[in-house]
Amino acid sequence: MPLPSVLVTGLLMVAGYLSGSLLGAIWVCRAWGLRDPRLAGSGNPGFSNVLRAFGWRPALLTLMVDAVKGMPVLWLSGALSLSVWAQGLVGLGVLVGHSCPVWHRGHGGKAVASAFGVLLMLATPVALICALCWFLLAWRVRTAAVASLATALMAPLLSYWLAPAMTGVICVFSLLVLARHALNIRLWQERRRETQEPALAEAFDADSSATDSDASDSDASDSDASDPCDEEDASRNRRNPVAARADSRKTDPENVEPGEARPREE
Repeated sequence: MPLPSVLVTGLLMVAGYLSGSLLGAIWVCRAWGLRDPRLAGSGNPGFSNVLRAFGWRPALLTLMVDAVKGMPVLWLSGALSLSVWAQGLVGLGVLVGHSCPVWHRGHGGKAVASAFGVLLMLATPVALICALCWFLLAWRVRTAAVASLATALMAPLLSYWLAPAMTGVICVFSLLVLARHALNIRLWQERRRETQEPALAEAFDADSSATDSDASDSDASDSDASDPCDEEDASRNRRNPVAARADSRKTDPENVEPGEARPREE
């Protein structure tokens, strides 16, 4: 690569990083008068957290801002006829800026929406299919992280089919998205251990065991509890067996021993 191209690529990477550092979730929530998304929900300043915490309107605007913010720099890199890998480096600068923004002390998002915007400029068919798969998976499994991980794994395969020249670049993008999600999962696990919050399966097991123990306790209490009237009758019968036989003949006339007179019916 000639020296001027290297300088231009470097400058565009810096410009992409600075533009990617503008987190749409924070600016949209401020303009909307909402709480800081880093203090709500999962704490991730991204589209999915804004959607869960504040609704679809600010979330849609967040998605648009994060997807569009890197497009001018990428358009300029294409207009300057930079190579595929040079344009990929510019796009990588946008994603790194979103993940580790200089304006917010390095605490950024997971770069999913920004990756969608970058792919729209570099490989439009791959971006559209990935977006469709993400929304279908998110609607089906109700978990944005699962949809993002599956889409990140799917993107290189789609690029190999639809945009072979961009396969290596998109692999790098996917690795970054996967690394960001792996880091967030590890931080969530550490937070769960610190707060001693049970996992989902453990919670279900605890609920089922608690239900079983409650049922066994209730059965034991039912078996132990008896009618005081029955206990009194049994005690009286033990003290006076003759009176007990007389009571049984009154209640059941057929219960008469041989040689005894049947009770007279009134």
